[in-house]
Amino acid sequence: MRLFLALVCLVACGACFGQAAEVPNANPETERRLKHLAEELRCLVCQNQTIADSHAPLAVDLRNQIRDQIAAGRSDGQIRAYMVERYGDFVLYRPPLKATTLVLWIGPFLLLAGGAFAAWRIARRRGAAPQSGLPAERRAEIESLLKE
Repeated sequence: MRLFLALVCLVACGACFGQAAEVPNANPETERRLKHLAEELRCLVCQNQTIADSHAPLAVDLRNQIRDQIAAGRSDGQIRAYMVERYGDFVLYRPPLKATTLVLWIGPFLLLAGGAFAAWRIARRRGAAPQSGLPAERRAEIESLLKE
């Protein structure tokens, strides 16, 4: 029974994440353009991979859409514009600098500056340790005992 369940899981994973086979008799120029465009677009499922690297079914569909648009004679800019129109700037792996994407460009620097400021405050606070409330004579006595 366990073997059967393992086989079912294996087949299901293969069906979910399998990549479509290469198109037979594909034009090398079309495949080069497809690869170039696919490396510029983000997988909407994986989000940390390009659609060229992703094996998700949506990435396979997006690659097929790009291939169809190349075959229809559209330019790379037109294909990019179509993807942005359909999925938003998020689909671009390098989003353009504009008001709606400003947080994407400035956010990491703000987080870095905030972290540096917090580290500086913590280090400063630790460096200014409070002095003990011991009188000078008692402190001198303790220091002399420690030296012995």
